[in-house]
Amino acid sequence: MDAQEIRSAYLDFFAARGHAVIERAPLVLREDPTTLFTGAGMQPLMPYLLGVRPHAAGRLLVDSQPCLRSQDIDEAGARRHTSFDEMRRNWSLGSADVERQVRWFADFLALVGVDLSRLYVTCFRGSVEHGIPRDETAAQAWVTVFAEHGIEASVVDVGSRADGDRDGMRGGRVFLYDAEENWWSRGGGLEGTPVGDPCGPDSEVFYDLGPELHDPSSGEPHPASEGGRFVEIGNQVFMRYRRTSEGFVLLDEPSIDFGGGLERIAAAATATPDVFDVSLLRPLVDRLEDLSGRTYEDDPRPFRVIADHVRAATFLAADGVRPSNKAHGYVLRRLVRRAVVHALRLGLEDRFVDDLVAVVAESYRDAYPNLVEQHEELSGVLRDEESRFRRTVHRGLRELDRLRGTTVTGDHLFVLADTWGFPVELAVDEVRRRDMPLAADWQEGYAEQRARQQARSRAAASGE
Repeated sequence: MDAQEIRSAYLDFFAARGHAVIERAPLVLREDPTTLFTGAGMQPLMPYLLGVRPHAAGRLLVDSQPCLRSQDIDEAGARRHTSFDEMRRNWSLGSADVERQVRWFADFLALVGVDLSRLYVTCFRGSVEHGIPRDETAAQAWVTVFAEHGIEASVVDVGSRADGDRDGMRGGRVFLYDAEENWWSRGGGLEGTPVGDPCGPDSEVFYDLGPELHDPSSGEPHPASEGGRFVEIGNQVFMRYRRTSEGFVLLDEPSIDFGGGLERIAAAATATPDVFDVSLLRPLVDRLEDLSGRTYEDDPRPFRVIADHVRAATFLAADGVRPSNKAHGYVLRRLVRRAVVHALRLGLEDRFVDDLVAVVAESYRDAYPNLVEQHEELSGVLRDEESRFRRTVHRGLRELDRLRGTTVTGDHLFVLADTWGFPVELAVDEVRRRDMPLAADWQEGYAEQRARQQARSRAAASGE
């Protein structure tokens, strides 16, 4: 199945098991001032998970939720990192049937073609200090499900990620980790759980991309490692507890929240280590190859950044965000401008955003027909921002030309960025491309000037 088929199959699968299909939330949650964007699929459901009110659609819910994590923009460019993705979500509100949830997810993965023998699972090892037992229920549910598929599953108590880096997998398939890895709370971990909040252990599902992709500099391979061999494709949160001023107590009505990225599930279903090969992103890569005359495999990073950023910008614009220098608009502006920077690295001197918005709209036409309906408007919004930024780039290049015959320093680069809006990463690329001398300590000089400018801004804002 391709990603579009997997999206539909997920909703159909859970609807057939009694779940109400609910509408997605917008990327900008106007009623939630604590966050810029919907960055996790559970955010729109928090009032119901917190027990503030019952959901009108019932206790079993499923949806497909676009998410944007602005903090991940700089990470885009790796084969499995995107700033925008679609989360598969299902909820059991006021129910804690762990065995049923584990079987549902395993059955769904098998249905869409994921090889279950390449799955590895993590669960919570418990905390003696906080009086919370090991999550035997989830661990044994996975052992049972694996056995039903003819897969032997030993349970290994790992401890911390550092312990896993040292000791490796030890023949396990179900791994027990501490709260840093397998405890969910809004504040992160046991100690970070806010008083009054629901929380609980989680069970993360990883797909094994293959031992050849492990980076040995990170230690031994194991699911929670940073070594690159394993990629998380789903997380089941079992909200059994609430933190009080005295400690953690069991909830009267526990809930289950599941989330898994569509792109990563689709990559696992097609056994590719690269999410940019899935059917939602590969058409963007192909179009960029046509426009640039370059090959993705020769230098994938700029293709990935452009594909991710234009897709994210298209969805933001469709939800009413417009480029500006504040809040949501600044993130949209940053996405478009970073895409242009990487387009220049591919030699794309002419306008390209129009072409890619059309590709995004076509790839999502079945699930998000508004992208097709708004195509001309969305193209116009992003095209105008691209044109403005290209003018900024040309001004910056003229200023850079005036530095020929001198060694370019961090001070020079700061002026280009601060006065002319010329991105430092692009300026450095151009300096090197033109064989202009670049000071060895330019980064320190740039950082120093930036710190001084920030200090001046803070002083001005405080009236000093």
